[in-house]
Amino acid sequence: MESIIFNNELLALYKAGDRAVIIEAGSGEKAKYDFRQDHLQSAKFVDLEHDLSSVQDPKYGGRHPLVSIQEFSMLLGGLGINPTSHVVVYDRAHGTNAAARFWWMLRSVGHKSVQVLSSGFEQTKAFGIPTESGESTLSGIEPYPINGWQLPMSSMNEVAESINDANSVIIDVREQKRFRGETEAIDLIAGHIPGAINIPLANNLTDQGIFKSPEELRTIYGPYFQDKDFEKIIVHCGSGVTACHTILAIDYAGLPIPKLYVGSWSEWSRNDNPMETI
Repeated sequence: MESIIFNNELLALYKAGDRAVIIEAGSGEKAKYDFRQDHLQSAKFVDLEHDLSSVQDPKYGGRHPLVSIQEFSMLLGGLGINPTSHVVVYDRAHGTNAAARFWWMLRSVGHKSVQVLSSGFEQTKAFGIPTESGESTLSGIEPYPINGWQLPMSSMNEVAESINDANSVIIDVREQKRFRGETEAIDLIAGHIPGAINIPLANNLTDQGIFKSPEELRTIYGPYFQDKDFEKIIVHCGSGVTACHTILAIDYAGLPIPKLYVGSWSEWSRNDNPMETI
């Protein structure tokens, strides 16, 4: 199953009465309010801050560290997701925010049948996908069986070692101004990890805000996998959320899934680590 689903394919699922579990992954103070006002029909809501991240000092794990396996197991069970479920997840930022994070987390516990909607909510609504208002209701009680996180991750110490490894690639997906150290509105210090390359996640999308084709994405990311050990490719962002969008794009391109540095710049910049600006 492809990791991306398009509006015409989602509409076909609705018309066929498919029992896919539709998830809206939200973030920000208005996320739950916006969901109550209007969301895709039968969608359930998950919140980046409360459902997909734990709360702790950003110095130790960044601003959005993963929840425990036990917490995620209970969340999935409550959403009615089991190992055979077909899950379609969307957000209101063309999949670049919490939807990609939820996709990564599901894939990382071994769930294969999960797709991210390649569109913004308003585009999907205009396409004719049915919507409704109201609360998100939980529908399951059985915890999802999870043995642990299975997708590759990188620690701050490993990233530090990778700086001096010519065979390693560190990809920073933040916008160029943040990477260059010209501005930083979220974390305490502006700049980037020494030796990192900047491929802003906006490169994954067309001007219309939908995913580029696998061929176009391979043109962007393929060169970094040539003659390289993909296990030494590390992707990061500000706090381990939007980096998942680039990992999603890499997977959609048919390339091996690289490591996610969950702590990302929010952890790196709060510790005694080298930093660069341009």
